[in-house]
Amino acid sequence: MSAPRTAGRTPPARTLPPPDAARTHPRPPRRRPASRRRGGAWWFTPWLYLLAPLALLVTFTWLPVVDMFSYSFTDWDGISPTRDWVGLSNYTDLFTRPQLFQVFWVSLFYLGASAVQICAALYFATVLSFDTRLRNLFKGLLFFPYLINGVAVGFVFLYFFQPGGTLDTVLHWFGAGRHLWLGNPHLVNTSLAGVSVWRFMGLNMVLFIGAIQSIPPQLYEAAALDGAGRWQQFRYVIAPSIRPIISLSVILAVSGSLSVFEIPFIMTGGSNNSETFVIQTIKLAFNFNKTGLASAAAVVLLLIVLLVTWLQRLLFPDERVEQS
Repeated sequence: MSAPRTAGRTPPARTLPPPDAARTHPRPPRRRPASRRRGGAWWFTPWLYLLAPLALLVTFTWLPVVDMFSYSFTDWDGISPTRDWVGLSNYTDLFTRPQLFQVFWVSLFYLGASAVQICAALYFATVLSFDTRLRNLFKGLLFFPYLINGVAVGFVFLYFFQPGGTLDTVLHWFGAGRHLWLGNPHLVNTSLAGVSVWRFMGLNMVLFIGAIQSIPPQLYEAAALDGAGRWQQFRYVIAPSIRPIISLSVILAVSGSLSVFEIPFIMTGGSNNSETFVIQTIKLAFNFNKTGLASAAAVVLLLIVLLVTWLQRLLFPDERVEQS
């Protein structure tokens, strides 16, 4: 007898389930991890971290702004518990004052000084971004004035500009005579604007240096291979790459020139045609007890800054810079 053929036997063919079996018996859904299921319930967690800064922002910024708007429509003197509604009379009184246009003329000196400040900061930032001997020392020296308190800066330059002081002594070496730098109405605003250039130029320089250092070095290498010098590298590589930072500096310069306060207030107190818009507002509120009129002036200043910022963004929109 021959042995049964078990090794070569083929297994029976498996029959596929009918097409409707998958519909009648669906696969059970996969359970998500517990962390994912609980994640949707904690969507408000980031807002818990933002609660404290938002509360401080609303308390010390937005609520005072709302109060300032409400005070501008009253005749409140800042002391009396009662204040009467006067409508737009504060704004009418403000725009009929010739001093308003005079203080804006003073702001033009600081605006011109801001242009000089930005140009000087760009120059030093570009030079100190390359391999320059003692560049870290020069960075510290140029940034140091920004770290000094504004009151100390004002008192230092009071001695610097006084008759027979440091500036007159240096100019005497070159045969120049003495000048009333802070007493002459034709020189006082130029002198004060020069102090602002010395103090704030270092801040813009640091901003520009940070932006320049973020430029890929391959762009400099490609420009050097094409025969570009330092000026061509600045014009075609550096300036287009840091355009957003330059735009930010221009916005800060315009708003800062309109709201100058501490340097002219400490050095001259607003005398000799050196009164700025903020000094005029402070005097209206605390010297003449016209808090309602001072609030209207502050609202006008805020609207002017917002308008100038909007126009600047409209005329010179920020374009996305591709660095490759």
